Amino acid sequence: MYDKLSSPTTGSKITFKNGEPIVPDNPIIPFIRGDGTGIDIWPATQKVLDAAVEKAYKGKRKISWFKVYAGDEACDLYGTYQYLPQDTLAAIKEYGVAIKGPLTTPVGGGIRSLNVALRQIFDLYACVRPCRYYAGTPSPHKSPEKLDVIVYRENTEDIYLGIEWKQGDKIADRLINILNQELIPATPEHGKKQIPLDAGIGIKPISKTGSQRLVRRAIKHALLLPKNKQMVTLVHKGNIMKYTEGAFRDWGYELATTEFRQECVTERESWILSNKENKPDITLDENARKIDPGFDALTDEKKAEIVKEVETVLNSIWSSHGNGKWKDKIMVNDRIADSIFQQIQTRPDEYSILATMNLNGDYLSDAAAAIVGGLGMGPGANIGDSAAIFEATHGTAPKHAGLDRINPGSVILSGVMMLEYMGWQEAADLIKKGLADAIANRQVTYDLARLMEPAVEPLKCSEFAEAIIQRFG
Repeated sequence: MYDKLSSPTTGSKITFKNGEPIVPDNPIIPFIRGDGTGIDIWPATQKVLDAAVEKAYKGKRKISWFKVYAGDEACDLYGTYQYLPQDTLAAIKEYGVAIKGPLTTPVGGGIRSLNVALRQIFDLYACVRPCRYYAGTPSPHKSPEKLDVIVYRENTEDIYLGIEWKQGDKIADRLINILNQELIPATPEHGKKQIPLDAGIGIKPISKTGSQRLVRRAIKHALLLPKNKQMVTLVHKGNIMKYTEGAFRDWGYELATTEFRQECVTERESWILSNKENKPDITLDENARKIDPGFDALTDEKKAEIVKEVETVLNSIWSSHGNGKWKDKIMVNDRIADSIFQQIQTRPDEYSILATMNLNGDYLSDAAAAIVGGLGMGPGANIGDSAAIFEATHGTAPKHAGLDRINPGSVILSGVMMLEYMGWQEAADLIKKGLADAIANRQVTYDLARLMEPAVEPLKCSEFAEAIIQRFG
């Protein structure tokens, strides 16, 4: 089956049913060590994961690790430009769940990004990045403890699909001419807009299927959270890009109010229901005026549309969601992308799960990670219906490689996400406790130690792993 690999002699496969993993007690899990500092942070991570599983399950559960290769390490074994060998792809497909350290973006070889390639090959459409604060972690924010969000970023569409042509390319010139001469003039709303003849061209596809399967996972995750965190916010720039980002918002609401009708309420619906609860004899017009402050300035047609919306909501969900019952539902709302960047800093405790398209999610997850201590503490997962890969969210930092000094927190916390995904919550909780206690007691690597006041002597990467294990309790 493999050219240069041999499967572990013990262990069983993780399988999938209806998009969810079925995990044996002895799963085989492929791991990619990672480039650069992967040589330090992966051994530390594996040690912590194995210790937590052993302590939690006393030998009844155990991971059989399967080393596979990607990035520079793969080229050393498989040859020049073999950044993502077929052996590795076959192993991940066979065993379903994998974990990886940071990978170098290849120079040459035809792959723009190994991370993006893996997501697209295995249709890992949901990039999941929790951003929460561990007490004692240095942060540039005054109240980082208020931020506790999970970013659900669509992974396979948007501009990250990578369909683009450089300026001057014959196909780019042809496409610009078709758009300028045929398609734009045939679309009245575009007026006399024209694309510059010396432009590069990129395509931004956003599909209903891609949008709704992401939002579906986000809502299912929200169902598992404490009541006060059961909220999904659709993040978009639909005020400008109405048929891509605006459609993402609309399709998200459509899914919430059909497939999850009994579990969800939209923010606008909650206003309508609350207005009637506060004033049982409120008229439809009065209710409409309350949910839209500019109601009186609207056209008669638009007023009628809002009144009809109020009537439809009350007729359809008053019995199931009214009289305060909506307060126990998952709240689904939406926010403009630039607004949410501000609000995770000014009003962070008002948000829980942020569902977003690819590019917005890339920026937003990094910004949120910065608030709680940086990418060194930021875990990540890429999840599909038949595979999942958990990964470090930072780069390879080659100048620190082999010095046993880098923070392994990102990969360790990604391992925590993997354990939670597998249903091994007891082991995951041990690691979270150990890591939190180590940081609270100022046992940290240099990246955090140098920011602490007063300064502390940093631990090595391997020593930080040992400190976490010692604080499992």
